[in-house]
Amino acid sequence: MGKPVNTRRSAEEPVKGPVDKAMEVLEALVEGGGGPHRLGDIARRTGLTKPTVHRHLRTMAEYGFAQPAEGGSYRPGPRLLGLAAAALDAGRDLRLARPVLADLRRRTGLLAYYAVRDAGDAVFLELSEPAREYRMSTRPGGRAPLHHTAAGLAMLSALPAEEVSDVLAGAAPPRTPGAGALAEPQDVRAELAATVRRGYALDDEYEEEDARAVAAPVLDADGRAVGAIAVRGLTFALDDAAVELFGPMVRAAARTVSAGLGGPPRLGVVPAGRDGGRA
Repeated sequence: MGKPVNTRRSAEEPVKGPVDKAMEVLEALVEGGGGPHRLGDIARRTGLTKPTVHRHLRTMAEYGFAQPAEGGSYRPGPRLLGLAAAALDAGRDLRLARPVLADLRRRTGLLAYYAVRDAGDAVFLELSEPAREYRMSTRPGGRAPLHHTAAGLAMLSALPAEEVSDVLAGAAPPRTPGAGALAEPQDVRAELAATVRRGYALDDEYEEEDARAVAAPVLDADGRAVGAIAVRGLTFALDDAAVELFGPMVRAAARTVSAGLGGPPRLGVVPAGRDGGRA
């Protein structure tokens, strides 16, 4: 649900500067697969007035970050797309993950993806998708709260308990949680403990109804979670038997990427100073 337009802000709320507003417009411009988006839709999502949104979009269009489309709408411009592609290609973890994802997709027949953390969200960066009529809702650039997706739970499982508490305290509810969504912090912590024991996380209709996912964290040379490798499919394709089969495969795939980054092996035991988020 978008933010209301022209909402009066309390005195305690910080005043948005031009850069803040521009960043919000830019983020709204790429939501939902990149549009095109109507001016009024962007205004609703950002809570900014239409004239303000229009002014920022015109400036972005001049620099190639936005592109006018039919009916007065806008879509991401070629310069923005080029910068995004260059940034993705520069990531060592993503370069290591791509062949691993392709291998997982071939072996499982499921959507394989790589996600990273942005504050309290998991952001999906790279997908290797099988050729099927039915397509999962997961898309490049999409995001979900960490505790409502397998990739996010995998990354949370590698964080210190106090950091997990901070994430959960500031977590916003997902727009459309799945039927099995974890609602309480204690439920999340219990799932994180199970993730540490198994070495992989399970999303059992947390993010989306009728869909499950399995994920494992990717660790860098300092043992920090820089991302997660996951596979995702409909519940009948990723039933309990499939989870037991594919879970170790995902865990091994994540370790392969971690090894390329100089990360330590993750053996399903709690590292020193960490407890997988258990209080």
